[in-house]
Amino acid sequence: MKDKFEFAHGEASVIQLKDISASGRARLLDMAFARLRFSLFVMPVVSVVFVWYYGKINEDYRVLIWSALYCCAALVTFLILRLYREDQKKQSSEWLLITWLPRIQLVAAFHGLGLMVLLPMVSHTATIEFKYLFTLTLAAIVAGNATHQAPMLSVFNCFLIFSWHCTVLLMPWSFSSHWQFIMPLSVLYGIGMFKHALTSHRFFVRMIWLEEEGSRLAENFKLAKNAAETALSDKNQFLTTASHDLRQPMQAMGFLIESIIRRNIDAGLKRSLDDLKQSVRLATQMFNSLLDLSRIEAGAVDIKLRPVNLNSLIDDIALIFREEAVNRNLDLRTWNRKEKVFVIADETLLRQSITNLMHNALRYTKKGKILIATRVRGSCWEVGVWDTGMGVAIDDKEHIYSPFFRNEHAWRIDSAGHGLGLAVVARSAKFMNATYGFTSSEGRGSHFWLRLPAANSIDFSPQGLAVNNLFEEIKDFSRLTGSCLIIDDDPHVCVAWESLLWSWGVRTKCAPSGALALAVIQAGFQPQVIFCDQRLRSGESGFDVLRSLLHLYPEAHGAMISGEFNSRELEHAESEGYLVLHKPLEPDQLYAILSRWLQLKQN
Repeated sequence: MKDKFEFAHGEASVIQLKDISASGRARLLDMAFARLRFSLFVMPVVSVVFVWYYGKINEDYRVLIWSALYCCAALVTFLILRLYREDQKKQSSEWLLITWLPRIQLVAAFHGLGLMVLLPMVSHTATIEFKYLFTLTLAAIVAGNATHQAPMLSVFNCFLIFSWHCTVLLMPWSFSSHWQFIMPLSVLYGIGMFKHALTSHRFFVRMIWLEEEGSRLAENFKLAKNAAETALSDKNQFLTTASHDLRQPMQAMGFLIESIIRRNIDAGLKRSLDDLKQSVRLATQMFNSLLDLSRIEAGAVDIKLRPVNLNSLIDDIALIFREEAVNRNLDLRTWNRKEKVFVIADETLLRQSITNLMHNALRYTKKGKILIATRVRGSCWEVGVWDTGMGVAIDDKEHIYSPFFRNEHAWRIDSAGHGLGLAVVARSAKFMNATYGFTSSEGRGSHFWLRLPAANSIDFSPQGLAVNNLFEEIKDFSRLTGSCLIIDDDPHVCVAWESLLWSWGVRTKCAPSGALALAVIQAGFQPQVIFCDQRLRSGESGFDVLRSLLHLYPEAHGAMISGEFNSRELEHAESEGYLVLHKPLEPDQLYAILSRWLQLKQN
């Protein structure tokens, strides 16, 4: 018969036995056979009771023969079990179902027939009490098998038909004087046992289906997880590999804009050029953050705690969000100390953390003000963001820094967020050995803050110079004097280098390879500063080229320039004391370095 039932999982759906895999159906068959053989193995012991009871009444050997036959049946079942186990190890699930399901059904039918046959054998010699006792025993055996043979319903049906149904049909002969009362009750009992077996069957099929569905979901999750990890790895690998080429045009654009500003004589263009310069600077910073955060996602970031100019960082972030605040009719203000404030932090993580706090304040403040400010807290500097927004409910305060947490009021105000901003702040703070927290009054506003160790002195070592945020914006570029050799294979970048350094008064030569750089020197150019790109199309090592040239001119200053971060060559260069600068290099930073290495031109 076909085993069908409805299984509610989201919506009603019909699941058949064939919807389960062959291995699942083989498991159900094994469960049913386990109960069947248990019943057969127990029957010799049960039959001894009936032999003893019947022997007290009659002296014939009918029940004894019946008991002996069951002993033989138990032995045969044991031999069948051995064959079944051998096939289980060797054959597939499909083969087991095709071959062994009919065999097990036949065993169930013979077992039912063996139980039923006793009553006709003793119908004229046994007492009514003996017949009732056996019928009750048979009913108990049927009830037990209705549960445990039900995994494969067809096996139980074979047993039920030949044991109980045949017994019911023979009741007028076995219970000649009482069958009118016993038979209807027995019919109802048989129907009840079938329905009970059907319910049990549904349970077992559901269990196997859920296990297989769980395995499929787990496998799909594993595949999706592997695919996501592969995609993330590919993305991060692409950004790492393409970082050099992506940063090249950003650096060239910054250098060219600074060169144009230096050459501009039209006062009307000064404001526009300054705005363009600031826009490019902000775009460069966001571009750097994108590439740096991709490395953080990949777990490949090297947290570098160095002095960071907090004043400059806050001004930059406020400038980014000022237009959005105006559009939201919010008053965005900053309050900085007059003296320069430096904290020990990772510049990328600190910038991202403050940016997230600003996003949070703007998103949940419908009217009023937002203030970003610094203040002293013991040996630390605190940067805080105050707002007059909705605040944080008391019940939500313990979860506010948890990933993906957003309270119900937040969803009504703005559905764009995902509840990750503050979680990133908390994670970044731990990386920087900083503390974080907030105070809030529901309906009146919040104050979120980060506390970072104060930098007692500014680090101007070569490693410190590599941090963009250490240099103040230079308003007046005094003319320099000296010579600079650039080794870079990108002609557009070389043009930008020459244009910018010429505007500062620095004589500049560019070469695309180490061999051509050496030819420039042999032609009579004597560089005081040498900047060498790490990745050259000639296949040369930029670090090897720089070391060779500095060996020829030991009095010259030199630095590596790269768009990559996770490079053993760069780590080797830094470990040997060489300055490593990362693209895109801001003109302010470049000028600060050159002003230390070259002489200012006397007017």
